[in-house]
Amino acid sequence: MSRHAWGDEETKFFYELTPEKILDACESTGLECTGRVLALNSMENRVYEVEIETDEKPKTPSDRFRIVKFYRPGRWSREQIQEEHQFLQDLVKAEIPAVAPLALEDGSTIGEVADAGIWYTIFPKVGGRSPDELTDDQVAWVGRLLGRMHAVGASRTAERRITLDPQTYGIDNLKYLTDHNILPAEIKSRYIAAVEAICTASDPWFRAAKMQRIHGDCHLGNLLWASSGPFWVDFDDMVRGPVVQDLWLMIRGRDEDAQRQLEILVSNYETMAPFQRETLRLIEPLRALRFVHFNAWIAKRWSDPAFPRVFGHFGTERYWMEQLHDLESQRGLILGQV
Repeated sequence: MSRHAWGDEETKFFYELTPEKILDACESTGLECTGRVLALNSMENRVYEVEIETDEKPKTPSDRFRIVKFYRPGRWSREQIQEEHQFLQDLVKAEIPAVAPLALEDGSTIGEVADAGIWYTIFPKVGGRSPDELTDDQVAWVGRLLGRMHAVGASRTAERRITLDPQTYGIDNLKYLTDHNILPAEIKSRYIAAVEAICTASDPWFRAAKMQRIHGDCHLGNLLWASSGPFWVDFDDMVRGPVVQDLWLMIRGRDEDAQRQLEILVSNYETMAPFQRETLRLIEPLRALRFVHFNAWIAKRWSDPAFPRVFGHFGTERYWMEQLHDLESQRGLILGQV
């Protein structure tokens, strides 16, 4: 059972995922595919839009397609994936906008590509656009929806998913970077000192916060807006963590306008679910842990050809100096709250 967000062992890649296997996976629901497959943007997993045959005229253009998601081999166990699906099913049952996986022919929501060790899931296609920014009215709407989502999240545990805290996202990621000599010698000691100071200072705050099921990666790119309103997609990074993680990713800045929108978000959230306002002090530690986690994630995936193509600047002197500057700035902000 994986303890880390990027998996405990070296993950495999998707070389065995042929077009035939993609179509076979979709047809495991009893559907018939036309053969048209479109690869969608995803670094961690492989996601495809597959066109299907329909006996009747589709009610919407989206009804002609299914979304097939293939999980990166070696990252999550079947049980961990099932807890992601359970959260989505709980949300749909509570009439909260979410996209739950479809049942396969055997009644489960998780299939396996034969002889490849790749788990997959099929979702309906749901239309929507990802907003570049949110108006105050949209922030209020999102706040209420987050409150409802987290109320459902608190209704059930997810014991197999990892916990977002200074150990898993900070110390464990730092250990990977140091054990594999990822950090350049000239910044290594300062980088380690910054991460350790951040984790030590913020650990009591995390221990005082309620941990529950949350989305985990609730940024605007994972928020879609349809005619009926907003909904989240891509629960792949679902964790047990403080609910403020899903709030600060919606409002990324620190300026006066960002603080005003954060208050709109929180106050509307509180109309649907209780919120520990003292956990707002976790925003800066969570921001810092995201930096460290991101570095370890790229390093862990570097042998995947897709990663050097996308993150060509990773590992350069300028890259690490910027990372060090950001972490040391975060340390100053966090220690200033102690």
